[in-house]
Amino acid sequence: MNENAINDNVRSPRTIFIRRHSLVTRLTHWLNALCLSFLLLSGLQIFNAHPELYWGHFGADGDPAIVTIGSDVRGDDARGFVRIAGVEFSTTGILGVSEVDGELTPRAFPAWATIPSFQDLAAGRRWHFFFAWLFLVNGVLYLGFSILSGHFRRDLAPSSHQLSPRHLWHEILDHARLRFPEGEEARHYNALQKLTYLAVIFVLLPLMVLSGLTMSPGMNAALPALVDIFGGRQSARTIHFITASLLVLFVIVHVAMVVLSGTWNNIRSMITGRYAIHEKGPKS
Repeated sequence: MNENAINDNVRSPRTIFIRRHSLVTRLTHWLNALCLSFLLLSGLQIFNAHPELYWGHFGADGDPAIVTIGSDVRGDDARGFVRIAGVEFSTTGILGVSEVDGELTPRAFPAWATIPSFQDLAAGRRWHFFFAWLFLVNGVLYLGFSILSGHFRRDLAPSSHQLSPRHLWHEILDHARLRFPEGEEARHYNALQKLTYLAVIFVLLPLMVLSGLTMSPGMNAALPALVDIFGGRQSARTIHFITASLLVLFVIVHVAMVVLSGTWNNIRSMITGRYAIHEKGPKS
């Protein structure tokens, strides 16, 4: 083969745009982000009213808590702490005690992390319930659209090849090395993305919604079986807090992956639906 023939076969990179996200997916994604932000901030306001978690049917000052975010005030000195299963950690300035107007003030979560910023349980509950129902309706619309449009089967359901241990291990290593899919592979979600999204959609979110409903006295009267399923309202409250914390962790990892794999490209795809991929094309 001569040199000209070799050059003719050389393929140089080219950028093409594909349609990655539908309009419904994009709208529900951003509405989810809004709802989760307000749910988190208002939820911390509610938690501040009694910053302890229990297991079972009852929880009060005399009952042993599995998690406590508290403070130890001695004269002018205040110390914040987090106690988990009897093991205590000092968290002054972050949790338990935070600075307000230049003074250390007992408060489980600081003012900047709650809605409203001042302690007001009633206002926090109103914010929380409004965005909880909006979040639930938005989630049902997204799930219904995903099933009816084929988005779930086409984009979220992993193939048998993707579920093979060898393939999963290869993807784990690639993520650990910050190697992201390129070319044809970038057109679709990888196995780790699909499994994570499915776990969030079908495990974390249902647990969060159902445990939240279990804490409602009205729902206890309408669906008393929920209390038994979760082993008590206090257990439901603890599960609600854990699932919310795992969702926050998911969002942090999700944002980190967005930044590391191409901030503008990922954000553009969730705003306009257009996602750029780089593939080999004929050399011009």
